Amino acid sequence: MLANFSYVRTQSVDEAVEHLSDSGARLHAGGTDLLGCLRDGTFSADKVVSLSGIEQLSGIRPASDGGLRIGALTRISEVASSALVKERYPGLAQAAGGVASPQLRNQGTLGGNLCQRPRCWYYRGEFHCLKKGGTKCYALDGENRYHAIFGGGPCYIVHPSDTAPALISLKAKLIIQGRKGERSLPVEEFFELPTMNLTGENVLLRGDVVTEIALPGETAGWKSSYRKVRERGAWDFALSSLALALRLNGSRVLQARAVLGGVAPIPWRCKAIEEAVTGKQLDSAIARQAALAAVEGAEPMEQNGYKVALVRGIVEESLLAMA
Repeated sequence: MLANFSYVRTQSVDEAVEHLSDSGARLHAGGTDLLGCLRDGTFSADKVVSLSGIEQLSGIRPASDGGLRIGALTRISEVASSALVKERYPGLAQAAGGVASPQLRNQGTLGGNLCQRPRCWYYRGEFHCLKKGGTKCYALDGENRYHAIFGGGPCYIVHPSDTAPALISLKAKLIIQGRKGERSLPVEEFFELPTMNLTGENVLLRGDVVTEIALPGETAGWKSSYRKVRERGAWDFALSSLALALRLNGSRVLQARAVLGGVAPIPWRCKAIEEAVTGKQLDSAIARQAALAAVEGAEPMEQNGYKVALVRGIVEESLLAMA
């Protein structure tokens, strides 16, 4: 049951920033994550600040630099079906198309998909875990088959977003408006490991609003893809995923960006894959070598060792499909 809170439907980003600066205020976009967290008591809200009345935060528009600007309130289904996105950034369209179910894609927003909270059942359940101010990560000795194999400790969540790995692989940037004005930063710098931010997952400050996602204009020679493996085909979060962006000359890799999902507390940039393929002719031997490099340093827990083999598989598959 939801606790009482006040509700404000703002008409401008400045108004939203002002309301979100209050302690206990929570931002409402599509609401697919927020309302579940409030209902389950994962966290509370004294005030819910809705962005739904701010029209300029929706839509996909060509940018002056040849790229695209996507409003943070743009529905995930719009991103998945956009002809512009499919043509120029197919990896993002594939990632958006793999989010949750059709109903949730029609309600959820791109900005919300980046800012959603982790799905760890200890964090979402009735456990006073480290992330909620407790003294213990229950995944260490408990049910940990969905938890991190990279970057874990002291908390072992995995970041649930599908679109975040794709945006990082494409060198996208976020536009954020807050109490000190507007700023821009790469999506890759938006997320923070538990060692830096135990109770949160990103760099947002009180009052901050993600307003836009900016995709770069440089797409000539680049190919992108998103491969997701989940427990159920119809609706589920990634057990492991890979966002891949390669700049190719024939089958020779000139540049590479590879980001894993479902295996770390943040979207996990895997430079080992990039180094293994850059400057090489993309063939089965190089794909196998990159797959082995991808899992170096993995630290599986008692029940999630299968993710190591899964990562190797999706890396090799994705590279061969791109060749």
